[in-house]
Amino acid sequence: MSNIGDYESKVAEVEKIIDEIESGRLPLEEVFEKFAIAVQGLKQCESILTEGQKRMNLSIESLNIEDSEEF
Repeated sequence: MSNIGDYESKVAEVEKIIDEIESGRLPLEEVFEKFAIAVQGLKQCESILTEGQKRMNLSIESLNIEDSEEF
């Protein structure tokens, strides 16, 4: 699965957990467990986005270097 797929899957999972928490049907202990899982999922999403940003920055730097070498 690509990073985009990983990200989208994780976001969908977190959204589902939030819906479950907001439903009000879960016992308090399970709310805490689900919340911890959602936080971990959000951290994974942040990591995926950070990695993507690094790759984009490297690509931009590469383009800038190529442009500089042409002159």
